[in-house]
Amino acid sequence: MCLGIPGQVVEITDPQRKLGLVDVAGVKREINLACVVDEAHPLEACVGDWVLVHVGFAMSRIDAQQAAETLAILEQLGEVQEEIAAMRASAASPGAGTP
Repeated sequence: MCLGIPGQVVEITDPQRKLGLVDVAGVKREINLACVVDEAHPLEACVGDWVLVHVGFAMSRIDAQQAAETLAILEQLGEVQEEIAAMRASAASPGAGTP
């Protein structure tokens, strides 16, 4: 199953390609933020935002409460562990996180 997992943007890593570093349950991964930026919310404003991450993209911004609730539900369902394990594995691979 493919999930959107909550993560928090901790750094903008490549402004031209709209890439940022996101912390997902302690795993940091570079993802594309293009889908969550616009004129009202520029790339620089994303640091600190909670986003739903799916296949290397931030699909939408969510608030901290939604992030916590979503993680809790995914943990109860046993779904988040598999996704986080996959993220850890890909973060350890050379060139991981780059589109």
